[in-house]
Amino acid sequence: MLEKLFGFNPKETTVRTEVMAGITTFLTMAYILAVNPNILGETGMDKGALFTTTVIMSAIPTIFMGLYAKLPLALAPGMGLNAFFAYTICLIMGYSWQFALTAVFLEGLAFILLTVTNLREKIVDVIPEGLKTAISAGIGLYIAFIGLKNAEIIVDNPATLVSLGTLTSGSGLLGVIGIALTSIMLVRNVKGALLLGILLTTIIGIPLGITHLDGVFSAPPSIEPIFLKFEWDHIFTQEMVVIVFTLLFVDLFDCIGTVIGVTTRAGMVKEDGKIPHLKEVFMVDSLATTAGAAMGTSTVAVYVESAAGVNEGGRSGLTAFTTGVCFLVALFFAPFFLAIPAAATAPVLVLVGLMMMSNIWKIDFFDYKESIPAFICMIFMPLAYSISDGILLGHLCYVIINVLGGNRKNLTLGMYILAAVFLLKFIL
Repeated sequence: MLEKLFGFNPKETTVRTEVMAGITTFLTMAYILAVNPNILGETGMDKGALFTTTVIMSAIPTIFMGLYAKLPLALAPGMGLNAFFAYTICLIMGYSWQFALTAVFLEGLAFILLTVTNLREKIVDVIPEGLKTAISAGIGLYIAFIGLKNAEIIVDNPATLVSLGTLTSGSGLLGVIGIALTSIMLVRNVKGALLLGILLTTIIGIPLGITHLDGVFSAPPSIEPIFLKFEWDHIFTQEMVVIVFTLLFVDLFDCIGTVIGVTTRAGMVKEDGKIPHLKEVFMVDSLATTAGAAMGTSTVAVYVESAAGVNEGGRSGLTAFTTGVCFLVALFFAPFFLAIPAAATAPVLVLVGLMMMSNIWKIDFFDYKESIPAFICMIFMPLAYSISDGILLGHLCYVIINVLGGNRKNLTLGMYILAAVFLLKFIL
């Protein structure tokens, strides 16, 4: 039954491992339950309704991913895309949040069309193998940077952009303790080290005054204030076209990058470079974005924190199913789950970042036509704070270097077309 429902293979994993992996993924991305309502709430949307919608649009698509695509990938309203929704579309451009939801809805419909026509799969096939390896490693750097930033181990600095934070008190101290504890458990091969690391770090945060538990149970607020609140007055304007294209472009390559990175780390990519159930993954992603707009949230995306569950041994849809069930539980125990501080999940992100770089040896660093684009892809993900920008710049670099370096035989027509689209994106 488990094999039929989730693609579960008892030769590769166990039920306990899959459940632990699913819980780990949930705990590393549970911050979205607090962050998404706060960001979208800046537009005037009801924060209580946003919390409920965030839970639902994290739980249902993730459960569906486990059952339909049978992969250990979790979804939730995407970070970055929710900021674009709130700060750019609404606060800077001056449009209503109803207009922004309409743009997200149209983006979702466009994604469904791209998935049905297999265009998203063809884009994945066009990306060179060296860049696919670089994407996994680059995501590792990216999520490690997010973890260090969340724990305030790395902080912003007006003079140098970033610098080392305070490590002797507050979140920085808790983050360092968490990294040390989790690392020691990994070295000692403790089962569930990442999950235990989160829980122990959360407990240690209580005497440090960082973990605050304000109750355990709460009833979920109604989503009525934001449900089906579309605004169709401006759908044929130039601004709507630009906004939909931007959402589509960023989400497309964030999703592609995350899926490639996580499945590569899990050893799921076949010898010919194909990723199993890729079309199903894209369909779940597309439907989730469309449904999310109707429910009242920004673009729903595959989460890079899925790598945390993969590194706990998650290999089937049962991991995703468990993560989705955890989100449903969180609907009624929000105060408990929201008590987990960012500094407690940061160590997992940092160490998973290390694990994501395990395949970097496959890149021939002495072959500069391969290694330079790979390096550009990897380094720009954390520095530009964008998976999609890292992929775009890496691919552009790959095409330009191989054309001007006299290695056109390495390029296909699809690579040229993709490079032209990427270049057009930066120009416009």
